[in-house]
Amino acid sequence: MDFLEIAKKRQSCRSYDEAREVEQEKLEAVLEAGRLAPSACNGQPYHFTVCRGETAKAVAAATAGMGMNKFAVQAPVLIVVSEQPYVKSAALGARVKKNDYRSIDIGIAAAYLTAEATTQGLSTCILGWLDDGKIRQLCGLDQPVRLVITLGYAREGDPLREKKRKPLSELVSEK
Repeated sequence: MDFLEIAKKRQSCRSYDEAREVEQEKLEAVLEAGRLAPSACNGQPYHFTVCRGETAKAVAAATAGMGMNKFAVQAPVLIVVSEQPYVKSAALGARVKKNDYRSIDIGIAAAYLTAEATTQGLSTCILGWLDDGKIRQLCGLDQPVRLVITLGYAREGDPLREKKRKPLSELVSEK
């Protein structure tokens, strides 16, 4: 599968097959893709906490405030992405340029991770609606939780939805 095929196929899954576990080798490939993602000064200012079983259910519940993300409890794996401190060179660059490189790096890592999941035949959804304090407590984390990524197999019959995106003419200009 080339990258454009991955981009066309990958979508936010909201219906997981609860009976189907994610194989360890596929999970490891997904995590390896996240590890290989580029980051400012190669600092990798993030940590992945893999949650399964009751911990996954509890983390899913911590993403479901105000009726959001109800489907997350179906996913057999949740990957909690927490922010870590900058390396010194990236911290200096962030201060000088007034740019939040950690958020950029976390986004890139999430993109790599979810793209590899697609190549492995897995489905994902990136969740930003979450209870940081509760998830930190559940996972024993002392740094902010930025994302939770659900991971598993889509339920049989879950259709590939048409992507609704702006046309290139609205997103691209040349000078």
